[in-house]
This record gives sequence, structure tokens and C-alpha cells, in this order.
Amino acid sequence: MMKCRFLCALLLLAAALVLPSTAQAMHISENILPPEWAGLWFAVAIPFVAWGLRDLRVRSAREPFFKPMVGLIGAAVFVISCMPIPVPTVGSCSHPCGTGMAAILIGPTLTVVVSSVALLLQALFLSHGGLTTLGGNTVSMGVVGAFTGWAVFRVTRRLGFPTWAAAFLCGLLSDWATYATTSFELASALHKSGSFLHMFAAILVSFMPTQVPLGIFEGIVTAGVYRFIATRRPSLLECLGVEPTRCPCVREQKVEDVQ
Repeated sequence: MMKCRFLCALLLLAAALVLPSTAQAMHISENILPPEWAGLWFAVAIPFVAWGLRDLRVRSAREPFFKPMVGLIGAAVFVISCMPIPVPTVGSCSHPCGTGMAAILIGPTLTVVVSSVALLLQALFLSHGGLTTLGGNTVSMGVVGAFTGWAVFRVTRRLGFPTWAAAFLCGLLSDWATYATTSFELASALHKSGSFLHMFAAILVSFMPTQVPLGIFEGIVTAGVYRFIATRRPSLLECLGVEPTRCPCVREQKVEDVQ
């Protein structure tokens, strides 16, 4: 009897792994973009990834704690962006991104790197997004999301906004910028002989019922994470260069540079 149950369990597991199933694809799904557009977005994304890898090498050599921190942030981006709400009418789905939070902590170039890794792993192992659309997804979530969030946080801080408000706007606007870019990518590739603006508006409106509240949610989470770190480990923000530098490891490096 036990052998029979064990055999049945193995057969069910094998069927689940082998038989095809419908995946709720995140990001821009596989084969949605024509080859020429997929290639264009790869061409845009690759220089930013290379820039981020260079920054990772330089900062890791200068600050030994930095590489593990990047890995931790990358894991957070991977988990946060694995929460899909399908939007079947546009061949993609809504989800939080985590790139605004990452850009505050490790900078926009490193956020591009961790986003590209997260997107690659999701495409390979979770059927989320795709390999042919990896360039487009990296541009929207990594490049635009990261640089928008980072710029919003820096500008609002210089304008005197409270840190919680700056972090909230960073998370909110980086999320919305990601989906505006996704809409642009889809509309550019798929409008054919129709109106680009009409296609862009239709896709953007399709995202709004899910992405507007998700953007607000991401803003709240980003502000909460920032406040938590600022309260519990303010020295971490100083060492990462987010707040005015009083971090011993950075001071020591500056002294070495002078000598």
C-alpha cells in the first residue's frame, strides 16, 4: 500500500514537471517583442549593466562590506518583483519592483545589475518574463526605474523634503516610471500601422487599476524600509553614502587617498 502511494506521488510530481501549464508571465512575456525591438532594448541595456559591473568592482575593492550588501539587495529585488498581478490584455503583468529602494541604498548603476540578474533568474526558472525580452525588461525595471527613483530621492532631499517623504516618492515614481516605460516599449513594437499614441494610452490605462495602488504600496514600503534602517542602523546609510558621511570605513579610505 505504501509503495503504491509513493509511486502515485512520484507520477504526480513527474506530471507536474513535464506536462505543459499556463504561466502567469510577469514583465514583458517571451516573444512579445519582435526581434528588431528585442535587439534594440538589449543594445540600450548592455552599457548600463557594464557600467554597474564596473562600479561594483571599484566599490567592492574600496569597501569590503559592499559586495554582500549588493547581494542582499539583489535578493530583496528578486523576491519583491515575484508578486504578479496578471494584466492579460497587454501581454505582461503588474507587480512591485523594489528598484527605488535599491537605488537609494546601492545607487542606480548597481540596481541595474541586480535587476538584470533577478530578471534572468525569473525568466530561466519561474517562466516570468523571457530571455528574448530580457533587454526590454531590464531597461524598464532596472534602468528607468532605478535612475528615476534615485533622481527623485536626491532632488527631494535637496529641496528639504523629510526623508520619509523623499523615500515614499522614490518608491512611488520609480514604480510608475517602470510601467510607463513598459507601455512605451510594447506600444512602439506592436502598434504597426495604427496610432502609437492610441496604443500607448490603451496599454497605460490597462495597467492603471493594478499599478496605481501597487505604486502607492511600494512607496510606503520604501519609506518604511528607509525609516527602519535609519532608526536601527544609521551608520549603514552613512557607509553607503546615502547620508552625510561619518562612517569610519569611508573616513579611513579618504585618509589613504590623501596619503
